[in-house]
Parts: sequence; structure tokens; C-alpha cells
Amino acid sequence: MTARDEIVLTGLRAMGYHGVLPHERAEGQLFLVDVVLHLDLSPAAAGDDLGATVHYGELANRIVKAVESDPVDLIETVAERVAALVLGHPPVESVEVTVHKPNAPIEVPFADVAVTVRRSRG
Repeated sequence: MTARDEIVLTGLRAMGYHGVLPHERAEGQLFLVDVVLHLDLSPAAAGDDLGATVHYGELANRIVKAVESDPVDLIETVAERVAALVLGHPPVESVEVTVHKPNAPIEVPFADVAVTVRRSRG
């Protein structure tokens, strides 16, 4: 059965050192992360039980730490890292992760650069 319920975290801010250019690795930059968890929230709601859902405060801290650790070249890799972390929570059936790199080294004016991955259990 596909979950119709969601937990949404929007605009998590993390300082990361990801990128292919040397100055991105040396200076770092701000990354924003949006995460949508798809899961069945009815067991948690029926029993008013935090243990039957995902503690979004703890998850937010873990996501920020994941983005801030182990520099990689691509934000695609960062998004995969976050998706795997979220899917490590058993109630989550699928997840959508968007990693924004608002200060990407692009020579023309732009508002945002983002990568979105959608992953599911199994």
C-alpha cells in the first residue's frame, strides 16, 4: 500500500564543502535541503505515539550533519546520501529530497540550482 501521508521539512540550512571547483571545497557554501517523507501516519495518530512515526526534529539534525560531512563533487550525491538516511527509518515508504545550491558557480544571473531525487524502500 502506498502511503498518502507526508512529513515535510523545508529549507534546512547546512554549510557544505561540495563541488568540483577548488574554491567550493576550500570556502564552502550554503546548501538548502527540502525533504518529503511518505509514510502512514495513522498508527502514530491513533496512539498519539511518537515511536510510530519519525521524530522530525532529530531527523532534521541528522540531515544537516549528513550534508555538512564528507565533501563530494555533486549535489546529486548529497541528495542520495540524504535519501538513504531517511529511508533508514522503518515507517518511511518513500522520500523526495531536493538539494538547493543557491550560490553555485554559474556565470549568468540565476535564482537557484537544485537537484531532486525520489527514492522508495526496496
